[in-house]
This record gives sequence, structure tokens and C-alpha cells, in this order.
Amino acid sequence: MATLKELRDERLRKLEELKKLGVNPYPAHAERTHTAQQLRDGFGELEGNEAKAVGRIISIRKFGKIAFIVIRDDSGEIQLFWRQDDAAEADRGNSELLLGDIGLLDAGDFVEATGKLIKTQTGEESIEIQRLRLLTKSLRQLPAKQDGFTNKEERLRRRYVDINVNEDVRQRFIRRSKFWQATRDFLNDHGFIEINVPVLEHTTGGADATPFATHMDALGQDFYLRISHELPLKRLVGAGYEKVYDIGPRFRNENYSDEHLPEHVAMEWYWAYADWRDGMKFQTGLFRHVIEQTFGTLQFKLGQFEIDLSKDWEELDYCETIMKHYGLDPLNCSVDEVKKALADHKLEIEQAGNKAHGIDKLWKNLRKGIAGPVWLINTPTFISPLAKVNPGRPETTERFQAIVAGSEISNGFSELNDPLEQLKRFKEQQAMRDSGDKEAMMLDIDYVEMLEYGMPPACGLGFSERVFWLFEGVTAREGVPFPQLRHEIDEVTKTIYPDIKL
Repeated sequence: MATLKELRDERLRKLEELKKLGVNPYPAHAERTHTAQQLRDGFGELEGNEAKAVGRIISIRKFGKIAFIVIRDDSGEIQLFWRQDDAAEADRGNSELLLGDIGLLDAGDFVEATGKLIKTQTGEESIEIQRLRLLTKSLRQLPAKQDGFTNKEERLRRRYVDINVNEDVRQRFIRRSKFWQATRDFLNDHGFIEINVPVLEHTTGGADATPFATHMDALGQDFYLRISHELPLKRLVGAGYEKVYDIGPRFRNENYSDEHLPEHVAMEWYWAYADWRDGMKFQTGLFRHVIEQTFGTLQFKLGQFEIDLSKDWEELDYCETIMKHYGLDPLNCSVDEVKKALADHKLEIEQAGNKAHGIDKLWKNLRKGIAGPVWLINTPTFISPLAKVNPGRPETTERFQAIVAGSEISNGFSELNDPLEQLKRFKEQQAMRDSGDKEAMMLDIDYVEMLEYGMPPACGLGFSERVFWLFEGVTAREGVPFPQLRHEIDEVTKTIYPDIKL
């Protein structure tokens, strides 16, 4: 079997032959009158008419003086039927080829075909080629569909090959696009406006996460890549916008897992004059709309769980649930009691002296067995530094987290808008940070100043594409087109480019 280098060398030889014929193998201009899908769907009306189609060659079959070529565009496949007499001519300057040049074509090349729509003797709907132009000469051979492309490492590193070969992967990222489009449509239809906020921040906050740090030469100062959209969007609420949101990447310098990526796309909305109860009702509708638009159903089998998003969502009290399962009152327990509960359930905690982290780890261990959909409510104040206190239970906050199939899929709350209380909580977080907790929030004095000018009562919520991964039934890396991987150059590539330092 020929090696990749040998196959590439053969295609390079064909490339030179094409150039000698006067053919530009990479022209800029292409024309198309119909997609492959349009030709198939409208064949009854279009038969006998001329059409132009473009696409990547999937297969070539030649039998004497006739040939069959299958091309694929974004909509699907169409067959080209090619026969020519000896007197046929080609405009080489227009990158045109003759049937006699077919040996210079390979699967993977892109072509433009002009001709009449016909049915072949076997009844196959086809374009009978009158002119064939080369649009792109490929130098590497794609794996055949029937051979598959299953090596996980290779698939993630060469996702463009993966998408070409594996239709299920291709369709996944179409659904991912629908997921975010449906999110935008729902928010826009309910009066929200999308305002993009900065990725680079002097002080980053809005979540418990370790940020990425960078340096801006123009200002001579260090910046952080945002870990959340929250604080800039709430500044916009303080500026007078009553319904705002942003969709875009956020960055958390943490390890990879099936549910987390250091870089991922997320959305946050903020709604002035609304509270957590308003937000809970609104977000239930948003989830139903987005999931149904993306997947066409609200019923799912996710691992061990049967999920129905159309049913009424239950509510689960944070402290009562912890007490029921661990015999531990989160509001009235010591750090040592938390550590004992962790040890009893064979759980570890990085910050052994941090009660908030310990309680959170106990909750996440419990959460794994909850099917949902449920709203987790009444989270302790010491775990929610940006949420407003629940007046009826001041030791808890007006926070609501969506739980589905053992995962938290969104986080929302009535926003804290008391500047003095916010400064107090920021100081507590900064003290935790100064004592070694890299995930604790930074003290953002500019945000406190904004609150001193006044921000109306508001509700806010965020969720990430983790929601899509969950319902798609894939891991985080499988759920994005190009996940970050350790940089590596394979030996074949080094052999192909020996004059380049790789």
C-alpha cells in the first residue's frame, strides 16, 4: 500500500501536468446555479435544462469514453455524466478539462460542472457535462467513507477530515449552530438586545475560576481573559439597558473533563426590574424553545436518566437536600464537620480549610444522581457572592440553578445591587484569594462604584454550550469543532516538509 508521502507525490506530479496544460488549478471564480439538493428536489421541472453545480469529487469511475463522477456540496451529492467526442475543446485559461484529462483528477478535488440535467440508462439523475472546470487540486487523500475515520486523536486534530468523512459529526455542528441561533431568536423576540462585552479585563469576576493572564503592550498592563460575561453586562444594566445579553467565548484555566473545556461559548442575560422567580419562569421557556428547535423533541434518554423538559419543573431546597443526604446543616456546621463528611464519602477537596468549597463538593456529589429537570433554590449566601439575599431566609440567596441528568446546566439569581453589601462580599472573596484560593473572585472596585451610582433590581442567568453537549450526548471535546490539544507534529508531516523547522 502506498504511503501518504507517495500518494501526495503522485498528486504533485498531476499538479505540474495541469500547470503545463495551462490550467490554473486554484482559480478564484466559480459559478453555481443550483445546489445538489435543489437539483434533486426539482429534477422533474429542471430535466433537460442547463445547470451549473460545484463540489468536492467523491468518486470517479471511467469506462472507455464515458465517466461518472460524484460530487458533494454542502447540501448533498449529485452525479456527473461525462462523454466527449474527439473534437471537443477546452478553454485551459478558464481551468477547463477534457475527458482525456480525467486521469489528472482525484477524489477530493473541487470542480464546477456545466451541463444539461438528464437521466442515465440506469435512471440516475445526473448532469451531462458540457464543460468541467477544476476549482481546487487536492494534494492529500481523504479517507474513504466506508473505511471510516475513527482514531479519536486524529479526528480531533484534523476535524476538517472528520467532518468530511463522518456525517454524524457534520450534522452535530449544524445542530450546535441551531442551538445558539434559537437562543438568540428567543431573547430577541422577548425584547433583549445583544451587546458584546470585552474579553480582556483588568479585573475578572462573575465565577469561581482561575483566569488566564496576558499582557497588553499598548497599555503596558496585564489583563485577564474573562471567566464570565457577568460584571460588564450588569454595568450595562446600570447604564440604563433593561434587557441585555451576550453570547461568546469565556476562558477558565482549569483541566479538561467530559463537561468542561478551558475555552467554551457561553451566554448570559440580564433583565432589569425582574427577580429570580421571573427569571426561573422565563428560563424554563427559553430552554424548552431552544432544545426543541435544536433537536426536535423535549424527551431524551441521557445515560441512566429519562428526561422530559415539557413537564413542570420541581424545586429542590439546597440546605434541606444536603441535610437529608449527609446529616449536615450547611448553615450551621464547622469546617471540620464538612471535612468529615467529605472523608466519609471518599471525596477530596483542594482547599481543605474552605467551607464553601467543601459544601459545594458535597452538593456536586449528590447532584450526580438527580434526573431533573429541577430548580435548585435557597443556596447559602456564603456560596453566592453576587446574589441577593432571600428576605424570608437571609442566610440564603435568591438563586436558581437548573439541574438535568446529574448536571447543572444554568445558574441565575436576583442580582445584588447594594454597593456596600457587594463590597463586603468582595472583601471576603479577596481574603480567600489572598490566602491561596485562586478561584475566589477578585475585588472589582470599579463595579462597586457602578453600583454606587445605582443599578435597578434585576435578574440574571448564564449557561454554556455544555447544555448542548449534554442533550447531544457527547463529551466536551466532541462537542466543539476544534478543541485545544497538546501541540504535536507527526512524523509523516516532518518527512513531507524536511526544509521547515517544525
